[in-house]
Amino acid sequence: MSDPRPSTFSIVAYDPKTKDLGVAVESRFVAVGAVVPWAQAGVGAMAIQSYANTAYGPRGLALLRKGLHPKDVLKTLLARDPTAAQRQVGVVDARGRAAAYTGDECFEWAGHLVGRNYAAQGNILASEGVLKGMARAFESTDGDLPVRLLAALAAGQEAGGDRRGQESASLLVVRKGGGYGGFNDRWVDLRVDDHPAPIEELVRIFNVYDATLLDREDPADTVPLRKEAVKEVQEALQALGFHKGPASGKWDARTRKAFEDWAGMNNFENKVRKDDRLWGSLYRILRSQAGRQ
Repeated sequence: MSDPRPSTFSIVAYDPKTKDLGVAVESRFVAVGAVVPWAQAGVGAMAIQSYANTAYGPRGLALLRKGLHPKDVLKTLLARDPTAAQRQVGVVDARGRAAAYTGDECFEWAGHLVGRNYAAQGNILASEGVLKGMARAFESTDGDLPVRLLAALAAGQEAGGDRRGQESASLLVVRKGGGYGGFNDRWVDLRVDDHPAPIEELVRIFNVYDATLLDREDPADTVPLRKEAVKEVQEALQALGFHKGPASGKWDARTRKAFEDWAGMNNFENKVRKDDRLWGSLYRILRSQAGRQ
């Protein structure tokens, strides 16, 4: 029987601007997202790998909630684990403090790299260059946390990645109230469980998820609800069968409801603004669907 330890590389990170926390991981192991990533908004993020002890996840987050430094969290978890030498763990807290551990029995090449607001770790890698590439990409990429985590993952693969190949990947980013409908903190929770190019597939899925559900548009790309724009929206909604009234150019309750019905039918409900503007992307999608480009 083959060894059950997944060959894996991952990064845990914190964004001081948005306060988001996240984990990105790739592995020659099916459904790595069900095992490695753990995170809680306002608390921390953890990657638990190499014959992973998944009990580290809830225990580690509980210790972070008490204010322990990630280094002390690792010491506490490892001290009570008789097979700690097989484990590999990366931890970052909601202050950007990071720590990592690589057990002596992890398969080569194995190691970790800790930087400002992040920790990268991996085992059964092509070389140490995998982690160095991830660190460079994370530090140099512009954008928010999901973009930087995906860039790090792609850079790790470009540097050789998991020397046994690829199979699955995952991206988890938590934000207080960031989950669907605001009911939990899972702002981004995406998995590719079995795919020949899991990182590329993860990026593709993220782009679809972003366009459909995430409120991370360009603040400059909005359409004011003035008469001409409202009239265009009403005409588009009429063409699609959502608006029954006249194209008056007034953003009244009937027009708002028609727009929200259209958005909900197309899974854009998280992109409906509460002020007197529409996101430019949503405005263009509506007009495109109605054949009014």
